Amino acid sequence: MKGFALGLAVSLAAISTPTSGETPRSAGIFVDPNGTTKQAAARLEGQSGRDALLLSRIASASWFASGTPEAVEIKVRDIVDRAAAAGQIPVVVAYDIPFRDCALYSAGGASDSAAYLSWIRGFAAGIGERRAIVILEPDGLGIIPWHRTLDGKVEHCQPAGQDSRAADARYEQLRGAVAILAALPNVRLYLDGTGSSWLAPGETASRLIKADVGRATGFFLNVSNFESDARVVPYARWVSDCIALVTRGGIDPRDCPSQYGPADFKDHGTWGATDAAYDRLFEKAGLRRNPVSQKHAVIDTSRNGRGSWQPPVGKYSDAEVWCNPPDRGLGRRPTLETGTPYVDAFLWIKIPGESDGECHRGLGGPVDPERGVTAPPAGSWFAQQARELIEFANPPISQD
Repeated sequence: MKGFALGLAVSLAAISTPTSGETPRSAGIFVDPNGTTKQAAARLEGQSGRDALLLSRIASASWFASGTPEAVEIKVRDIVDRAAAAGQIPVVVAYDIPFRDCALYSAGGASDSAAYLSWIRGFAAGIGERRAIVILEPDGLGIIPWHRTLDGKVEHCQPAGQDSRAADARYEQLRGAVAILAALPNVRLYLDGTGSSWLAPGETASRLIKADVGRATGFFLNVSNFESDARVVPYARWVSDCIALVTRGGIDPRDCPSQYGPADFKDHGTWGATDAAYDRLFEKAGLRRNPVSQKHAVIDTSRNGRGSWQPPVGKYSDAEVWCNPPDRGLGRRPTLETGTPYVDAFLWIKIPGESDGECHRGLGGPVDPERGVTAPPAGSWFAQQARELIEFANPPISQD
């Protein structure tokens, strides 16, 4: 990692977090002039085209979700080569794990473990010795087939024809991918840490440890989600602290404090109680925090400028608050300068303007009852949402 760190130090000097109407080219993070947002801009007209063009000027991740090992190697190499030529760092997402998204809106993935690890080797070969930030399998640890939580409950992802061995296979797949990618000299590698409205830190830490986060740089949070920085940043700290307490202090991950207790999840003013509870745990274990050496997070701020959506009370049986919620805004611009030792970067990992898929809100669809339209398939351009993200951006974004 030494070479990457040296390059990172150089680029950080040129990076600032905008606080007004800037639309920077995210110095240090690769802005792909051939990315999917730019491609959308070329197809669109009027305001929709201008919106896509505006968003294409700001660094978003490049996703790789299919293809043969040879094909993904060529595509990844192209991105990394062009980023290196520009003196920038690419953010690349590996998204091809078997039973991806539990066969829901973003279904797909490799056919089995052998095919997956072969694909990862192709992905890694495309990076080689160049610098890259690698986001390994969004939802890979949040949605695991036939997985049992720490309290023994089988989670909702239960694909037919599978059993608990599918959960074991998921961890083996991720450990294999970590071994391949962590061996690259200039890669910073992050595993799925879910988000502050999802798993408790102990549950997340337990999964990360089983997936071999010890060999990775850390974990990513809030991908394709909308939780505000005010919630996700403390959660990043708690997951990092919990990993340290479990691995160095031998505590049971179920004893890690969370956003659900002693804090009240709905009352952010109570979250200091969880910070204090971690202080007591470190003292009890005879340990001291070391944020420099603990695992760090990267946070997806592509759509969290207004925080998460609060659906009308009692209107939907399943509001699907993560799925194309209305009137959300762009969040903090991508930067490697975060001002907190637990967070390495704020990134646009989910590409803003691309749909989460058809959202039915528990009413059967295909029309999204909250929007009155049928949303585009997952990953397709959603002009209405792009306009909202720009309009409600926080910090504001210049539309000139």
